[in-house]
Order: sequence, then structure tokens, then C-alpha cells
Amino acid sequence: MSKLPAQREYFLDSIRAWLMLLGIPFHISLIYSSHVWHVNSAAPSWWLTLFNDFIHAFRMQVFFVISGYFSYMLYLRYPMKRWWKVRVERVGIPMLTAIPLLTLPQFLMLQHVKGKADSWHTLSVYDKYNTLVWDLISHLWFLLVLVVLTTLGLVLFRKLKQAVAANPDTLLSQLTLPKLTLMFLLLGVLYAAFRRTLLVLYPPILSDGLFNFAVMQTLFYLPFFVLGALTFITPRLKALFITPSWGCTLGAALAFVAYLLNQRYGSGDGWMYETESVITMWMVNVVFSLGHRLLHFQSARVTYFVNASLFIYLVHHPLTLLFGAWITPHIHSNTLGFICGLIFVVGCAIALYEVHLRIPLLRFLFSGKPEVNKAQPKEVRN
Repeated sequence: MSKLPAQREYFLDSIRAWLMLLGIPFHISLIYSSHVWHVNSAAPSWWLTLFNDFIHAFRMQVFFVISGYFSYMLYLRYPMKRWWKVRVERVGIPMLTAIPLLTLPQFLMLQHVKGKADSWHTLSVYDKYNTLVWDLISHLWFLLVLVVLTTLGLVLFRKLKQAVAANPDTLLSQLTLPKLTLMFLLLGVLYAAFRRTLLVLYPPILSDGLFNFAVMQTLFYLPFFVLGALTFITPRLKALFITPSWGCTLGAALAFVAYLLNQRYGSGDGWMYETESVITMWMVNVVFSLGHRLLHFQSARVTYFVNASLFIYLVHHPLTLLFGAWITPHIHSNTLGFICGLIFVVGCAIALYEVHLRIPLLRFLFSGKPEVNKAQPKEVRN
């Protein structure tokens, strides 16, 4: 059995929190980018489009690596059934809470803004269902994917644990950055081939919201989730990720250039998403090494945002859409609108977070964690 870390992994906590908080500038910049979203400014901004693409190129990939790391850490701490229950509660309860409290009002607002409320009755039963799936899951998709990955982890983590126990030296010797790069390249090609096959055989399946979230997104992020578990198992692999590498930095830069070209010249039917699956599986070393260098410390301010990051992320999306629908049209400068959007969304989200802290039921619903009896030792948060 792997030993638990001797000290708190502050830099991983911080990276995960900041990756989640990056969702705020990501979605606000999406309003002002050349990408079509629910709401858009009158004219796109080139630098906000570039900024948006930069965040999107690495944010969720690294997030799922860290999720896999902490998931396997807790897998060693709890009995299997207890581990699954704890993990699913911590992501499933906030997701189920956010649907009626956040994404349902968001859906109704968008129906009004887009003028689609009057034509709702003309949709077929399936179209109504599929629209609701897309709009009610919305930015909560990563929580659904984590539930699926946690369930898959019941099998995958058991096999990993057995492999480590049977022959740890062989497993450790095979994990190098060049081999992982080649492995992820091959996995990206396999994912691309699978998606292209579906597009050829039955294109409508890729427009199904539940299939997209539960199957396609899960398949895309599964390798990163497993990589996180392997990073916990293998101290040498973790050391490789937190040690700056000029090769990885150059590779990440080239991958980002390829990503930008794909965004500009690709299309949904022209291998855009398939190519993206191959060229975005990078940057873990760059983010981990920078995070380890800059964020590996404890402070009350950082701890506050680590604890607040999930709630802020959940509420920021409807706040962003509200800003984009009713405030953006009155601000003629994209840069000024972006700055105002950050101030508005962050300010409102922090205020709502402080309010929810004072209501025990909301604290539980948005964290999935029951109130801890102060007389009892607390579980280590993750």
C-alpha cells in the first residue's frame, strides 16, 4: 500500500483551486471572443480570443490529473465502498443542488434572452429532453464526469493497486516523460478515431447531451485521471512533473500553436475535435512545476480561495450570462467590459459564498460534506 503524503500538498490544492477559478475569466472572455456562445459582444476582441484559447488549452486536462491524484490518495485511506460513497457525495450533491438553484434559472433566463420561450412547445419530446440536458448540466459537466470516473475507479484503482503490489519496480521503470508523451499521443489518436467513426456511422449521437457528457468527455479525460493516480503512486513520476523541463515547455508551446491553428481553420466536420484531442494532451509538467515553485506554501488567503473555489465556480456561470445578456451591450469597449465583468462576477460570487457559509444546509449542499463535530477529529480535506 502506498504511504500517504507526509505533508499537505499545498501546491496541488492551490493549482486545482486556481484552475477552477480560471473558469471566471475563461467564460467572461468567451463573451468577447470570436467563438459563438450563449451571449456575445457586438464585435470580437483578438486578444480576448487568444486569452480564452490559452486557458482552454490546458485547464481541464490538468484539473483531472489532480483529481485522479487526490482520488487515489483517498482510495488508499478508505474501504472501497466508503471511498466511492465519499467521492460521489462530494461531487454529486453539489451537482444536484446546482441544477434547480442555478442552471434551471439560467436556462429560463437564456430562453427569454434568445427569444426561444415562445417556440418551446413546437419542439419534439426528444429535442426538449436534449435541450434540457445540455442546459441543465451546462458548466456542471465536470462533476458528472467525476462521478463516472469515480465509478470506473472502483475497477481501475483496484487493478493499479494489484499491479503495484505484484511488481512495483516494473511499473516504475516504464514511466518516463517521453513514453508518457507517446502514450498520450496514441490515446489521442484512438479517441479521434472513435469520434470520427461515430460521426460517420451515426452523427446525431454526438449531439446528444447526455452521451457527450457521460461518454465522450469521460473518455477524453480518463487518461488524465489515471495519470493523476499514477503520479500519486510513483514519486519519481511526480518528481518529473514538478521539475521544470525546457523540452516540455517547448512542446507545450508548439502544441498551443497547433491548437490555435486548429481553432481558426478547423470545423466540426473537418477533424477539428479529433485533432484537438491529440494536441491538447500536454502542459502537465509546465503547470505542475510552476505551481510547485510559486504556490507550495500555506496562507489564510490561499486557503480561503481553495475552500471557496467550487462554490464560486458553480455560481459564476449564471452571473456571467446575466452580465453578458444585460450589461455587456451597454459597454462599448471589450477590454473595459471584460474588466467590469470580472469585478461584477467575482464580487457577486464572493458575496454569495459568504452568505452560504452562514446557512448550514447550503454549506452541505454545495460541498457534499456533512457538518463535522468539533469534538471529533476532522477528515483531511481534499
